Order: sequence, then structure tokens, then C-alpha cells
Amino acid sequence: MKKASLGLAIILSTIAGAAAENWPQFRGSEGVAAIDDATFPLEWSADKNVKWKTGLPGPGSSSPIFWDNKLFVTCYTGYGIDQKNVGEPKDLGRMLLCLDRASGKILWKKTVPLANPDDDYRGYLTEHGYASATPVTDGKHVFAFFGKSGVHAFTVDGEKVWSKQVGDSSSNRRWGSAASPILFGGMLIVNAADESRAIIAFDQATGDEKWRYEMGKLELTYNTPTVHTPKSGRTELVIAAPDELFALDPKTGKKLWWARSGIPGNISPSVISEGEVLFTTGGYPRKGSLAIKGGGSGDVTDKILWRSKTFSYVPSSVFKDGLLYWVNDEAQVIAMDLAKGETVTKREVPAIKKRKKFSFYASTVRVGDKLVAVSRRDGTFIFEAEKGMKLVGVNALGDDSDFNATPALARDAIYLRSNKAVYCIAK
Repeated sequence: MKKASLGLAIILSTIAGAAAENWPQFRGSEGVAAIDDATFPLEWSADKNVKWKTGLPGPGSSSPIFWDNKLFVTCYTGYGIDQKNVGEPKDLGRMLLCLDRASGKILWKKTVPLANPDDDYRGYLTEHGYASATPVTDGKHVFAFFGKSGVHAFTVDGEKVWSKQVGDSSSNRRWGSAASPILFGGMLIVNAADESRAIIAFDQATGDEKWRYEMGKLELTYNTPTVHTPKSGRTELVIAAPDELFALDPKTGKKLWWARSGIPGNISPSVISEGEVLFTTGGYPRKGSLAIKGGGSGDVTDKILWRSKTFSYVPSSVFKDGLLYWVNDEAQVIAMDLAKGETVTKREVPAIKKRKKFSFYASTVRVGDKLVAVSRRDGTFIFEAEKGMKLVGVNALGDDSDFNATPALARDAIYLRSNKAVYCIAK
């Protein structure tokens, strides 16, 4: 496959330029995983268009985020980092780092000690480790969630503000946490399904608990909550649980509506909000997807617009011009019509050299009219954001560790994170 040309870059309108300079949470501003204004190159290698590379103290699957010139990322240390289960659970540590976005220099790093015994480094936990939740920032504070070791708030200059525990239980799979926290209305909202079968809202400034929604069915719910505002104007917090999609009032935690999804097992991808419509996918052993009209109250199963067997097990999708796009964990390129539920494109990604299962963990992101899909071991794939999803190029950095993290996007740079390092790709 022909690689992207040297001069390939996205130069579009500057309408969204200012907002693009903050990528404050998992999948960016409002969780849309897209930027419409960028000038960074879409071709790179270990010795081409890498502005800086910064080694990390340990691995992790969390994504980098940034606000202005400060970039934040988490990792874990000690137990399990050599991938051979050497060490003891008591040696596990977590770390939040702040990097200078221009140079990659580490400005500060804070260690969070183990607060509760964690799940053993075994099974699927070895696929993502102990730092899977992406931090979130409002530009003044940064919040990190480390599962059984709690939620921790720091100023963007590294001063500790508060810490709170969310529970110490485990799912029946003992896979650890995965969902990332979000901010809404002065609150930090955490999906603590693994630790306490609960969605918990904390006061952003003090850490005081504002509300808690508990449900046993939250077990195996690994997706980051989605804020959805339909035309009715009532904002909803939407979460996909095994066999159920539901919405809470984000101000109070009161359950607003639910629908029987028929998608069982663990649910990892984030719910996608687009206009009036919500899209969810995942499941195991039966996998699938559906779209539903948001809003309403009580049982709204009859509002399901369509169901499909097309799925993603881990990565979330991104939307553009009526289509959902993603590359799933089985290395399938997928484009789906959101209104009709029709699978427009479905084919295997070429050039996957190693195993196809779990070959993609990162969510696909959109850069103008291009799609960026980071594979775990075979480089970053660039596609056209159109129904054929034409492959434009493949970029590799010569890093032999896993790339599990969804990239962060700025106007002039893309930030990639592996188990070894953070990379700034820029001219």
C-alpha cells in the first residue's frame, strides 16, 4: 500500500481552532474524538516528523490529554511491568505525569500509593495493566482515577487537592478498571462499576460525594459515560451496561430511562451521541450494536431504531457526515450508516503482521477528512473518512511495546502513547 506523501497534511477552516488546543479528556472535547482544523503531517517514522519523544516510568493504556501547554498522562510501576508477573501486588504504584507540550520535558510527576489490594496481574488484565483510565482536566485541576486506589485531584502545577476512594470489589472476571472520568457541572463523574457497581459524582473542588447510582448490572461495564443533549434540552448521562442502555440525570444521579439492548457481557466502547441518536456496541459472547433515540422516561426499548451484528469489542467509533467509522479489535475496517444501521464497509486491515485478535485497542479519531487508527503493534493506519475508507498510509515508530492509547490531537501535533513513551508528531 502506498504510503502517505511527504506533504500530506490537513489544512481546513480555523473555526474550531481555539477549542482544538485543549484535549481535556478521553476522546477530546465533548468526547467526539475529532478535530476539523489541523496542519500536522500524516506521515511519520522513528526519524521523520517526530518533534520529541519522552520515556515513561512505566506502562499504561490511558490516553494523553492536554490543556494549553501542559500534557498529562498516567502510568503504573512495580508489579507486572516486565510482563512476566515478577514482583508482588504490594509493589504496585500509580503515577500522574505533566509534560511540557512544546518540548516533552517532564515538569512534574506524582505517585499515588496502593490503597487497596488490586487484582492479580493475569488473564486479560495483562492486556492493559493498571493505568487504563485517561485523566481529565479543566485547565486548573487534573483528576486521575486509579481504580481501587481511588480518585485523585491535583492542580495543574502538581499540588495535591484531594483524594477519595470508590470501593475495593472486583468483577467476576477480575480484569480491573477501564472507564475514564469526565467533568460536568462542577462535578467529577466516575464509572466505578468494577470497584462498587456504582456511578459516582464528586464535587470537583472538594471531593465531596454529590450523588451515587448503584446497580448490580453495572458489573462488566467498562465504558466512559457519555453526555447527551437531545433537542428537548434535557441533558442525559448515558452508560451502556450488559443487556441495558440507560440514562441518568447528571445533576442528581436519578435514572431517567432505560432500554433492553440485548447485548450481553462486557461493554467497553463509549456510547456515541449524535443529534437525537445514541449508538452503542460491544458484548460477549454475543456481540452487536444498536441505535436508539435519546430522551423519554422509563422503559424506552421501543425507541430502538435498529440492531446490527456489526460490532466493536474495545475501540469506540467516530462520526462524520452520517457515517460511523472505526477499526475494531479484530482488525476490521468498518463504516456504518447511523440513520439506517447499514454496514457500508467491512473488510480486514492489511499489513497486520501479528495476531489479529486484540490488534486494535485505541479508538479511531478523525482529523478533518482523514481517520487515524492506532494499532497495538503494527503502526498507525490513516484512512479516508468516506464510505470506502481507503487506506492512505501506515506509519511506524520502531517502538516494540504496545500502543493501547487513543491519541490526542492539536492543530499542529498529534500525541501518541505507547507502553514505553509519549511521542509528539509534528512538522
